[in-house]
Amino acid sequence: MPAIPHSLKIPPPEVVVSRIAGLKAGDTVVTPNTRLAITLRREFDRIQAAQGISAWASADILPVSAFIERIYEDALYSTHAPHLPQLLTSAQEQLLWEEAVARLAGAPVLLSVAETARLAREAWVLAHEWQLIPRLGKFVLNEDSRAFSAWSRRYENVTRKARQIDHARLCTLVTGLCGSPGIAIPQRLICYGFDSVTPQWTALLAKLEEAGCEVDEVRGTTPPVQRFEMPYFANRTVHRVECDVSNDEIYGAAVWARARIERDSTARIGIVVPQLSEYRSSLVRIFNSVMEPDVRQALPGTPRHMPFNISLGVALSSYPLVHAVFLVLELIQGEMEFERASLLLRSPFLAGAEAEMLPRAQLDAKLRKHVEPVITLDRLLGLVKRENNANCPALARLLSACEKFCKKMSTDKQRPSALARAISDILRLVGFPGERTPDSSEYQTLKKWQNVLSGFALLDNVTTGMSYRQAVSHLRGMAADTLFQPETPDVPIQILGVFEAAGMMFDHLWVMGLSDEAWPLQPRPSPFLPIELQRSERLPLSSPATTLELASRFTDGWLAASQEVILSHARHSGSNDTRELAPSPLIAHIAASDIELPNLLPDYVKHRDLIHQGRRLERIKDDPAPRIVHGKGGDGRARGGVAVIKDQAACPFRALALHRLRAEGLKTPHSGLDVAERGTLVHEMLAQVWRRIRDKSTLDALAEDELKTLLTSAAGEVIARMSARHPYTLSERLVRIEQRRLTRLAWEWLEEERKRSDFTVVSTEARRSIEIAGLALSTRLDRVDELADGRRIVIDYKTRAPSVNAMLGERPDEPQLPLYLVAAEADAAAIAFAQVRAGEMRYTALARDNDLLPGVKGFAESRHIDRYDSWEALVAAWFDALASVAADFSSGHSQVDPKKYPQTCRTCDVRPLCRIYERAAMDFTEQGEEE
Repeated sequence: MPAIPHSLKIPPPEVVVSRIAGLKAGDTVVTPNTRLAITLRREFDRIQAAQGISAWASADILPVSAFIERIYEDALYSTHAPHLPQLLTSAQEQLLWEEAVARLAGAPVLLSVAETARLAREAWVLAHEWQLIPRLGKFVLNEDSRAFSAWSRRYENVTRKARQIDHARLCTLVTGLCGSPGIAIPQRLICYGFDSVTPQWTALLAKLEEAGCEVDEVRGTTPPVQRFEMPYFANRTVHRVECDVSNDEIYGAAVWARARIERDSTARIGIVVPQLSEYRSSLVRIFNSVMEPDVRQALPGTPRHMPFNISLGVALSSYPLVHAVFLVLELIQGEMEFERASLLLRSPFLAGAEAEMLPRAQLDAKLRKHVEPVITLDRLLGLVKRENNANCPALARLLSACEKFCKKMSTDKQRPSALARAISDILRLVGFPGERTPDSSEYQTLKKWQNVLSGFALLDNVTTGMSYRQAVSHLRGMAADTLFQPETPDVPIQILGVFEAAGMMFDHLWVMGLSDEAWPLQPRPSPFLPIELQRSERLPLSSPATTLELASRFTDGWLAASQEVILSHARHSGSNDTRELAPSPLIAHIAASDIELPNLLPDYVKHRDLIHQGRRLERIKDDPAPRIVHGKGGDGRARGGVAVIKDQAACPFRALALHRLRAEGLKTPHSGLDVAERGTLVHEMLAQVWRRIRDKSTLDALAEDELKTLLTSAAGEVIARMSARHPYTLSERLVRIEQRRLTRLAWEWLEEERKRSDFTVVSTEARRSIEIAGLALSTRLDRVDELADGRRIVIDYKTRAPSVNAMLGERPDEPQLPLYLVAAEADAAAIAFAQVRAGEMRYTALARDNDLLPGVKGFAESRHIDRYDSWEALVAAWFDALASVAADFSSGHSQVDPKKYPQTCRTCDVRPLCRIYERAAMDFTEQGEEE
């Protein structure tokens, strides 16, 4: 952990810069972090320009880590060079720690070797900064500390034998070099922004003083002499603001910041967020919306220069361009989830992405209907060639090139530099980074990725070789460890974390997130060092006491860092949280102010206001869809069969979207067979059985062994047909399971069929063309039975049968059986859902007579007689209702009118087209919570 920076009683940047402005060459200013060094350099340049100087020597201002590395690099060009160890890169250190952790006993039980190695490496740095290594033996070590001691011994032995050194020990090495001949040191060293310094850094400063360097402005273990007084803000104001939730807090800070820079474009504004990583995405979104409410400015290719900058970058691997790289490498590596392959198919960073944008999107939608959740490169290439090769030739070519490259690539371990070249070749084959010219952000991201790949090649110095799979894993870890954000011009608003803001002065400062739960920060002692040792040495964040002390110093520093200071916190952690949060005890003594202070938060226009202000009202007639043409010039046939009537009854717009506009939602690949496919198997199985048996007398005559053989054979045939449609879904083991399931279900259902009187199955899976109200539909009847006296029953198989009520009403939920009755089997005496479900075999039916199906009452004895006078009246009502629904569809009636709102809409996959969710999102959410 680095030394703790602090801003209390530290002179402002202008004072420090003014002091060194006239000093001779050889003077250096060091800071605890890079951002503070950049700020000081900019202030130095601003002061020189303000004095009318046209050219000046750059100020030597740099962070302490760079200062130490510079002395080491200078030594490499001196007589000491032959005796100096090689400095390891961060990636090389991580790999050596991973090998140390993985090769010692106990490592196999670790869930993540890489993460364990990262924590051990942090403990190693902490132990050297605070010179704890010699004292470890004086404390009782727990299991974690003993493991760390073993790992660190191995790591140290490996690096010593290879004459290598890491950044944790570099300061100690440089300390030994200072004062030696040929080692350049500054004449004067000004340390700015340090409140607490580590023993390792203190030793270096002492050695520099011995060598003749004047060290200034350093706070050590004893109170230093303060050469400067804190600037006095005569009109300083401090407000404590309470907000309802964190988003309100962020919005308030954004509006406040915009108001300040509109009043004074040269003002320096700081927004400090203790939990910056947690709120980063919300900060970006809300600040963007406040600074530029017109979201059209965020469209690709539109220049956009925001007046704010966030100090915390995000993992390089999270950027779309780098994410696409790992998708390519993962696909070549072996299997990958289709959802990730889908992202790759539609990626703009591949060859032909712009020219084939629409065909690739259509291909993705088509593949989703029958692809497996996990896919390989060979399988994907085969599907692309089969489904859309003519429309996506560039995609097919680059996948073919990857396949050939994959076959040529060695499976043996190779040196990282060779693997880096291979990865570069792979990316070149796929046309990375795409056809279009990268914008500034993408260009910088591409350069950063190339730096990471170059850093991976340097792993040659610490490993003999690794496999391709290991290489991809290490590269992914390196990209995840690399925090990156594209460079932006100097901007007036800086959004900072606690440590980045230390030592910086502002004209206006807002510190948010200061609730009693968030501030002070939670102690975070290292798990690999004895807790007693960390507390005795008062390491930062090692105990509640040191954490409180640190937070108190930061809080005091904020109060002295600006002329206007606002400290805020949220009363609730979220909109659904009823628990109220109190302000941090470190700011509770400041009286709370209303966030609507005069001139504090102006009311800025929002994007929706811009739209409303630019409105032009136009009256249009809400015409229905065009009629379906019957007779000459049109066949009156609708795509979708009986589903047309079902969807029109559920919601007219749904029927229009699905069956006339041919819209459909994207499917999600699934493992094995889904519910619909398993239901299809049951349908086909029973159809196959009854094609062989034909009637009940034959069923009764079959012996048990004969029936079992017949069922097993039928199950095998239907599964074979399904396997042909899904060759990669049904494995041999799954085929056996499905065959046993179908055989058991059919056997149990046939036992239910034996309870009936004699009947003959006159048709199974029969395709019929029917017409109702002039609308022609193609249908398929699962089964029609005929009794000995000629009465017929229309049967539809269901694995879970709906209730009888679902077939009734003006807009029936399940209209297929009534439609079959009135349009195809007008003389049928019953319609029935046959529920084929293990342990729940039964008929759900409406029948004219009592003796048609076991357990089914005749219509005269049913409860529906009160609503319909007779069976004939029911059939007539069905005809009228279904004809009305069909006529509505033919006439173009297509209102957004769900029958059961919001239940109908929750299962509809064309909701984005009708956009009902924009008006009713809360209804869907509440319904989901109830369920």
